[in-house]
Order: sequence, then structure tokens, then C-alpha cells
Amino acid sequence: MSKSSGMPLFEDMAVFVRVCDTGSFSHAARLLGLTPSAVSRSVGRLESAMGTRLLQRTTRQLALSESGQEALIRAREMLQAAQSVMEVSHKFTREASGVIRMSVPKAVGYSVIHPHVVDFLKLHPSIDVQLWLTDRTVDLVGDEVDLAIRITNQPPPGLRGRRLLSIDHLLCASPRYLATHGTPQDPQQLREHSCICLGEEPADARWKFKHGAQTMTVSVRGRYAANHTMVRLDAALQDVGIASLPRFTAQRALQDGRLIAVLPDWQFLNAYAGDAWLLYLPTRHLAPKLRIWIDFLVARIMTKELPHESAGLDTE
Repeated sequence: MSKSSGMPLFEDMAVFVRVCDTGSFSHAARLLGLTPSAVSRSVGRLESAMGTRLLQRTTRQLALSESGQEALIRAREMLQAAQSVMEVSHKFTREASGVIRMSVPKAVGYSVIHPHVVDFLKLHPSIDVQLWLTDRTVDLVGDEVDLAIRITNQPPPGLRGRRLLSIDHLLCASPRYLATHGTPQDPQQLREHSCICLGEEPADARWKFKHGAQTMTVSVRGRYAANHTMVRLDAALQDVGIASLPRFTAQRALQDGRLIAVLPDWQFLNAYAGDAWLLYLPTRHLAPKLRIWIDFLVARIMTKELPHESAGLDTE
């Protein structure tokens, strides 16, 4: 039998297994919804294709030949493999279910992703979500993560993704702080203020700015530094000083007047500014739970009422 001739005989192999299981052509025919003669022809085709006798037929019983015993083992394996394939298909094509594991930078996880999770869970009771809030770059395979958010100009090689939003950072302070200490009109005047920065390394206290073609770097200081965006936000709200923040964390406080943008005509340059991408491993058949979650987030975040520069991804 040629390698290509096995596929048309798959049904005949299934009939052969059923005959062996029941020990009767007629019984197998009833279970399969066929006539006994059709079952006999099916087994005959298989024997003809293989060039060997599989069953020894007598008036009282059927007996497997030596080649029939070997063929039965292989035929069962093929049927089991086919069943496994169908189980995979059913698993991923029925109603979306399972656990979604997603790596998200801390500030983005808290301020951008988390606010939508509860609604998603209510809409999809068969899907669970695990948010891994971490600022390190995870390995989707090694860390067993389904999705990850990163700041990047385009998806890294080996990954695919959807752009979620653009990121920009700004400086802001409370009205009380500015009324007491004055409002800087030039980046150099920040030297006279208490500045709330990231504080993880010396470079975090060197703030960079751009205005048209002009760029400027200012070394700042302050009594409080914190490597979490929400902490810096709270400190600014409590009149501690001028904080560097991603716009998405400060937006509500800016809108209701609890914070005021400082040096709004200057672009605050930050290593965490850029585009936030939702990344995943490339596959022809993305699991339904992931596709539903990705589409949900894209729809929610990209239609959210944020400024055009909308706020973004802070790995702080």
C-alpha cells in the first residue's frame, strides 16, 4: 500500500476495529448503521489494500490472523489519535474558557488594565484572569505567560501584538504647593523646588526636556522619591512637590483641578514614553479566550476618553 493510499481507508480501519470489538459483522453493522454486507466490503477493501488476510471467518466466530492482530493495534492507535485531535478542536472552539495569564507593568496594570477586568469577568464567567504586575521584561514561553504589555516601537521578533495606546509623561503639582512655592516658568527653575522622582538610580534625578529644537537637562532634588507611580501621584496630591507622572495616572486629578500641569509647553522626555503594545506568541489559531480578551481591551482602552497623547505605560 502506498503512503498516500492510507487516508481513504481510514473509515475502513474504523469499521475493522468495530468488527473486532464486537466479534460480529452483523453486530458491528447495527452499531455503525450499515448493512452486514457493507461492513464485509469495508473489511475486504482494507485486506485488499494491505495484501493480507486480517480476519479468519468461520460460521461461528471471527479470529484475527497474525497480521490482523498487528493491524488492529495500529488501527486503534490511529482512532485514538483522531479522537485526541477532535478533543483539542472541541477544547478551543467551544465557548471560550480557561485562565488568561498576563504580564503588565505595575502602573499600567493598576490604572489601565485592572479597571476593566471586573466587567470582563462578568461578561465571560468561564474565563479567569491572572494579572502579573511586574516591571521586568518577561519571557512569554519561559514564564508561561499568554500576553504581555511592553513599550516598544514594534513587536519584537518572534512576537505579534496590538497597539493599545501612546504614552507621554508630564510634571504636575497641587495648587497648594504651587501657591506656596511658586510655579516654574523654565526647567532650570526646577532646581529651586522639591521634585518627586523615581529614585532608583542617579539618572532618575536628571530630568530631560524638549521645546521645539531646544533640549535641556536639569538635575533636580527633593525630599521624597518613590519607584511607584501611584505613590508619586499621592505625594503630589498631598503637596509634597512636583512629580513626574505618566499622563494616564494624573489625568483625573488634572481634570478636577487637584493637580496642575507644570511646564506644559515643554515635552518631558522619559525612557518609558512611547507606544504600549499588547504582545503574544504568533499562532495561526489564537485561543478564543485570548482573542476575546485582546479585542475587549483594545475596544475599551482605545475608545477611552483620554487626550490624544494618551497616557501610558510606566514601568514604575
